[in-house]
Amino acid sequence: MTTTPRFIFVTGGVVSSVGKGIAAASIGALLQARGFSVRLRKLEPYINIDPGTINPYKHGEVYVTNDGGETDLDLGHYERFTSVPTRATDLLTTGKIYSSVIARERRGDYLGSDIQVVPHITDEIKHFVLSEVNDVDFVICEVGGTVGDIESLPFLEAIRQLRNELGREHSVNIHLTLLPYIASAGELKTKPSQHSVRELRNIGIQPEFLICRSAQGFEEVTRKKLALFCNVPEKHIVDAPDVPWIYQIPLNFHKSDLDGALCRYFNINSSTVNLTPWHDLITQWQNPVSTVCMGVFGKYAHFLEAYKSLQEAISHAGIARSLKIDVRWIDTENEELTRKTLPGVDAIIVPGGFGTRGIQGKLEAIRYARENKIPFLGICFGMQLVIIEAARHLLGLQNASSTEFGETSEPVVALMTEWMQGEQLQRRTTCENMGGTMRLGAYPCKIVSGTCLSEVYAGEKEISERHRHRYEVNMAYKDRLEEVGLRFSGLSPDGELPEAVEYTDHPWFIAVQYHPEFKSRPFSPHPLFVHLVQAAWAKKESTT
Repeated sequence: MTTTPRFIFVTGGVVSSVGKGIAAASIGALLQARGFSVRLRKLEPYINIDPGTINPYKHGEVYVTNDGGETDLDLGHYERFTSVPTRATDLLTTGKIYSSVIARERRGDYLGSDIQVVPHITDEIKHFVLSEVNDVDFVICEVGGTVGDIESLPFLEAIRQLRNELGREHSVNIHLTLLPYIASAGELKTKPSQHSVRELRNIGIQPEFLICRSAQGFEEVTRKKLALFCNVPEKHIVDAPDVPWIYQIPLNFHKSDLDGALCRYFNINSSTVNLTPWHDLITQWQNPVSTVCMGVFGKYAHFLEAYKSLQEAISHAGIARSLKIDVRWIDTENEELTRKTLPGVDAIIVPGGFGTRGIQGKLEAIRYARENKIPFLGICFGMQLVIIEAARHLLGLQNASSTEFGETSEPVVALMTEWMQGEQLQRRTTCENMGGTMRLGAYPCKIVSGTCLSEVYAGEKEISERHRHRYEVNMAYKDRLEEVGLRFSGLSPDGELPEAVEYTDHPWFIAVQYHPEFKSRPFSPHPLFVHLVQAAWAKKESTT
């Protein structure tokens, strides 16, 4: 471990969504395989303080850290590939930078200076990049957006300055580009990558490495052309063809000697690399013994980036049980499609979400799972809908609803206004700003012994899981719900907030207020998903 870490800056060009986050995560995994410690961070050009208020259709899921940060989904990739917990401070946005600088200006911290992008904004970015990193060997900073966008210019300027200050021996730029295939010409085109590198060089950054995305990989003639026109050594140009599964990427990068080349670039003697766990993982994924069908009945089924962590958690669980998971993503606004799909699935998930759209379809999926003994997992909003469905159809409370949907005479789910976070009482009102005003981050949950939840967590009496919600199940209805078989199997340590419920007369039906998908990893899948997949397999076997 060093006191001065080495910095790897990952930028992207040609198009957005070229895969910088997964590339950064894969580099982190390879460096770990060589025995180094890593920290991954994201610099985001958008002006929002964080993605918490951005429509998932525009930006994908909001990934929640242990310390309550609402962050970009790429931080989820960082955690899944490296198992290094990210923090709220590992995401920096333009909004955060300007908010901080303006606040300091209002306090008079700049002694009457006129505030400018250079040096004040860039200094703030550099301070962020350099903070809280002296306990790791490598810091990998991904710059969001595409080189050439006006929004990313302050970040790139800050990186240019940092590279001069840190020196070549402590910093490197890896530029990720796309090689489009032109069918009529029958070849990959390097010109967009050339222009992207030229744009970087105009800013003052010469990339030392290129990672080039393409559908099927490129030949040596393409590598030579890229090296010539982008001023990058041939051995530093990494072929990154599309792969069926993202966890193959670290091995592909290693095959191209990216990790070895980085060590040589930094003059590090590192000849030992342990990639056996990654090879074993791919082997397990490639050799499933059977298939189960999982129905996910949600709100954002047309844009799966909104459920990225859920996708991955289901995949991890399938590998753990040597099963291929056929996931059917159903938009519950289409109630007819929901009804047609339900009889054909081996298990049902109702995930988190906000708002009233698609509610009736989700309630139908929950009722179907309850009545037909289909393995079921409700997550966050999914748990709240389990309560509403039970109150309406088992307690006969036809007006049972959530205050999120409007006023109701039977508020079985209501706005949460007070809760304990450690030793501090947190308060919220309906007049609060939306951003960052939920119950966010890791909170403890006490598990009731003798429950299915207790079996899932192998007898653990207390667990910690990540939350992101404003509304809470109304405990005033707890006794009546338990009388009809819906047991409250997980509670906050003070017993005031419900964390999990389950049906006592059902083979496997659990709903949780937290988001277990945020803690699932390919090498340590979350037990809730593993047990759900196992229950689905048992259900399928019993009916065939």
